[in-house]
Amino acid sequence: MLNSAWATRGMVVAPHTLAAEAGCAVLRDGGNAIEAMIAAASVIAMVYPHMNGIGGDGFWVVLPPGGKPFAIEACGPAAGLATLDWYKERGLSAIPFRGPNAALTMAGAVGGWAAALDQSRGLGGRLPLSRLLADAIHYGRAGFPVSPSQTLCTAQKQAELAPQPGFAEEFLVEGKPPEPGSLMRRPRMAATLEALITDGIDSFYRGDLGHSMAADLEKLGSPLRPADFAAYKARIVEPATLAFGGGRLFNMTLPTQGPVSLAILGIAERAGLAGLAPDSADHIHCLVEATKQAFALRDAYVTDPAFALIPVEEILSASRLDQAAAKIDGKKALPWGQGHKPADTVWLGAIDKDGLAVSFIQSIYHEYGSGLVLEGSGLNWQNRGASFKLDADHLWSLVPGKKPFHTLNPAAARLPGQRTLVYGTMGGDGQPQTQAAVFSRYAVFGQSLQQAVSGPRWLLGRTWGQNSDSLKIEDRFAPGVIEELKSRGHDVEIYPAFSETMGHAGAILRHANGVMEGAADPRSNGGAIGF
Repeated sequence: MLNSAWATRGMVVAPHTLAAEAGCAVLRDGGNAIEAMIAAASVIAMVYPHMNGIGGDGFWVVLPPGGKPFAIEACGPAAGLATLDWYKERGLSAIPFRGPNAALTMAGAVGGWAAALDQSRGLGGRLPLSRLLADAIHYGRAGFPVSPSQTLCTAQKQAELAPQPGFAEEFLVEGKPPEPGSLMRRPRMAATLEALITDGIDSFYRGDLGHSMAADLEKLGSPLRPADFAAYKARIVEPATLAFGGGRLFNMTLPTQGPVSLAILGIAERAGLAGLAPDSADHIHCLVEATKQAFALRDAYVTDPAFALIPVEEILSASRLDQAAAKIDGKKALPWGQGHKPADTVWLGAIDKDGLAVSFIQSIYHEYGSGLVLEGSGLNWQNRGASFKLDADHLWSLVPGKKPFHTLNPAAARLPGQRTLVYGTMGGDGQPQTQAAVFSRYAVFGQSLQQAVSGPRWLLGRTWGQNSDSLKIEDRFAPGVIEELKSRGHDVEIYPAFSETMGHAGAILRHANGVMEGAADPRSNGGAIGF
């Protein structure tokens, strides 16, 4: 039996223990779950730089106790100069994944922090920004131990990242990846966080800090300009939602694949998920086939909401989910095309003593993003804009000011028995699938939360560090499960136990009596920490 973590006064889960500790410390100091999340988000941006950073985007789903859920869309749009002609003039037929031409969208994460703090004040928040960013600043100046994940990732991607401006200076040691456990300092990023305290968060976009970053990006060859910074503001939006099993699920709305995560579960419920044996070939087959149907909806409809062909409510309509479920053959795998490029991300969750629950995700897209490190701020800038297409007729066609398609999707649920759940993971195509695995194991099959997160996993398509579109499956399933999946026509690729390829999942559940149950992924460097 895998044991969950337990607490009564508050809990934070993150894929890095220093981030979870920082968030929990804020809860101990009387902060609420939103304030704890900003502390954790700033620390993980500092100490897990291959997976995320404040040069990227973020999304929030927040469930106030007894109140209406809301979401924060902190997604940076394409630069005003980022046109099809911009890339044509540079001889490019596709947006590159590294370098200045990959750094074409604004970084929205810090704007999301600002919007979250505004909301926090009406939900009991009272701590100053200096307290929330204190741990991240400390680690930037005094140093933090390099994680094994960072070392491995840096070694794997060094050839394509080392030539990018500023990368080697910030993230290599004498031209080599840092050793696990060695001390890394990031004083320029620490100074950037200090500027947010002294000059205000708005300085990231409309102050000296924003002007510095815009100048550095322009000098490196990015299309981003001061006007793009000045125009940016995160938005409070309604989350996507779906009824399931007597409860209600919530996720981020467009331009993310949050509706797709909901659709997988909605389709699987209609396909008989509840009547299957947990972790059986039937369980996996049902969710994999539901994933194929949901990804078809994603590829047809998920984009910037201003460019969407149909509203998110129609994507998740009962008729569409019924039609998708009817296409599933319980004994035969349907054909599968290609997934999307892999992506790196961090998911974090927090619930405080009052029941305020936060599901949060922060990303720079690929490992270290574009690879660019800005001289003045020390930030590595995202490459999320690489998901745009240089095709005027494509759903994801590049248009100045348009928001890119996002894999990011923080999940939450209100379940029967007055239970509140926040859960999520990293990993491109894998995010909605791992969410479905974790949720179904807990909410449908009654496994403990830690069992649901730690159990053997699968992934159809691509996730971070991988480019194949096979059905990847860990080797810990019961004998015969993998062979049965092969017999149904799945292109199975076997992975070792607790493979990081399967992502870094996590979850926190608040029971009706106020007791909190948490789970962190053993595939990560994190923990679920409460008190």
